[in-house]
Amino acid sequence: MSIDNSALNSFIGHATFANGPGANNGRGSVSSSSGSSWYEAMSRAWGSALDGQAAQITEMSSAIRSGGDQPSNMVQLTAASLKMQFMSNNVVTSQNATGQALETLGKRQ
Repeated sequence: MSIDNSALNSFIGHATFANGPGANNGRGSVSSSSGSSWYEAMSRAWGSALDGQAAQITEMSSAIRSGGDQPSNMVQLTAASLKMQFMSNNVVTSQNATGQALETLGKRQ
């Protein structure tokens, strides 16, 4: 399973419009005070991407555990694990940068 960056961006974009002010998605009224926002959508999208990568790593690990311990499989698992690390670092960086930007905006008002 590979993560399609355009799908991630599309998910965030659709969630932004779907969760905008006045949207009704079964959770009642949506506003920035309810926590349903583009920031939450971004977090969900990152979570979904990380879940997908974790599932891929789990599948590869299971294949290796059940006798597929060829060097090529080990290298693929290592690459998938490093990709997970890279993605996790990007999540933290984007969350922190966005949070700091929102904090700065909040101070100006």
